[in-house]
Amino acid sequence: MFEDFKNFILRGNVVDLAIGVIIGVAFGKIVDSIVADIFMPIIGAITGGLDFSNYYLPLSKSIHSEMTYDEAKKVGAVIGYGQFVTVLVNFLIIAAVLFLVIRLFEKLKKPAPAAPSAPPRAEVLLEEIRDAIRSR
Repeated sequence: MFEDFKNFILRGNVVDLAIGVIIGVAFGKIVDSIVADIFMPIIGAITGGLDFSNYYLPLSKSIHSEMTYDEAKKVGAVIGYGQFVTVLVNFLIIAAVLFLVIRLFEKLKKPAPAAPSAPPRAEVLLEEIRDAIRSR
C-alpha cells in the first residue's frame, strides 16, 4: 500500500498540480494586493473618496453607523457589500489576466508552417527517368 501511495505522489501530474496550487496562492496574494492597494483606492478617488471595504448593511440594532465593517462584524450580523465589490473586482482582474495568459499561450502553441517534405525516392527516380527520356 505504501508503494502504491509513493507511486501516486511521485506521478508527474500530482507534482505539477501541487506546484500550480502553490503558484496560484502566491498569484492570489499579488492580485489581492493590486486590488486593495492600487485599484480600490483609484476607484475610491474616482467616486469621491469612498472606501468600499467599510460599506455594509447592519442587521442588528446594536450596530452604529459610525462603526467600521470589522467593528460591526464583532458586534452583530452585517451584510458586507463593500467587501463583495472588492472581491468582485479581484475576480475580474484574475479572470482578465488568465484570459490574456491563455491567449498568449495559444498564440505560442500554433505550429509554424511546416516546410514541404521531400518527395518519396521512387517519385524522384521516375522524374529523373522522364527527364532522361525527354532529353534523348
